Amino acid sequence: MTGRLRETGLKVFATCPPSYTATPRIYLRDVLEVARWSEAAGCEGILIYTDNGLVDPWLIAQEMITHTEQLCPLVAVQPVYMHPYAVAKVVASLGFLHGRRIYLNMVAGGFKNDLEALNDPTPHDERYARLVEYTTLIMDLLKGAGPVTLDGRYYRVANLRMTPRLEPKLLPGVFVSGSSDAGLAAARELGALAVRYPKPVVEYEAAPPPDAAALGIRIGIIAREDSHDAWTVARQRFPDDRRGQLTHQLAMKVSDSEWHKQLSKLGETAAGEEQPYWMVPFENYKTFCPYLVGSYDRVADEVARYVGVGYKTIILDVPASPEELEHIGVVCERAAERVTL
Repeated sequence: MTGRLRETGLKVFATCPPSYTATPRIYLRDVLEVARWSEAAGCEGILIYTDNGLVDPWLIAQEMITHTEQLCPLVAVQPVYMHPYAVAKVVASLGFLHGRRIYLNMVAGGFKNDLEALNDPTPHDERYARLVEYTTLIMDLLKGAGPVTLDGRYYRVANLRMTPRLEPKLLPGVFVSGSSDAGLAAARELGALAVRYPKPVVEYEAAPPPDAAALGIRIGIIAREDSHDAWTVARQRFPDDRRGQLTHQLAMKVSDSEWHKQLSKLGETAAGEEQPYWMVPFENYKTFCPYLVGSYDRVADEVARYVGVGYKTIILDVPASPEELEHIGVVCERAAERVTL
């Protein structure tokens, strides 16, 4: 593989396969295989989800670090699961042991049933206020300028230091969901990258970009030289699935995530030769993001339009194969040629 994604100027992340449909032991093999593909293709890092039904993301991150050379785990962090000191300690320890940078995907919400099981009734917008305090404490500890004291609304520490010290070049990048007003405000306050599960790009071109330090999108891409070939692959990979549709509807009832609601309201769009934006995988509960499908040039045009309105980081869906990442690399190369990064 060529590492071509790294040469485009875009910052591209892959996504780790989820564990809820996996077989023990075989799952770890599959995860490491995807990690190696992603690194070889030139991805900056790889997103590792978290929720009550998944393997702990920090254990997956540790395995990925020890089996790759430079791929950076983008670890989902839920405040209900870990004290901010514990998060900072893991990041500092991985930096000390492996010299690898970690990205943090700060998660405020999730499935309501998960939060209720953990006795967290905090309302949606307040969870983002807590997330700001939580993330600020983590980063203050990792910056290591001196002892940290905080008498906050949610967390209190006194004269707390982080040992081992984290090298400044390994300070984590921070991502926050920017689909809700509360999430966007949190990203802005933290100076974090705001991640969105995007609507069709024309909706962003019609309005000024959100006020955030940096913007990213979470999408899947299936592209070939010929559009017909791309759509054939897409429909074979994601056929209509009635059971999946029912699961999607159930998930909607137990989620209070703004992005989930927004995407569900979009429904089936008129995807095709002139409209590469495709929602079928999401609606059939096969993935959690829209797809762009079509010829290299048509999908590159669409990606370039997202980049043109500020979305310069891309978090891809779980890659199907190393060959699929090569096809995505062609798209990103052509998109980069169309815009100034």
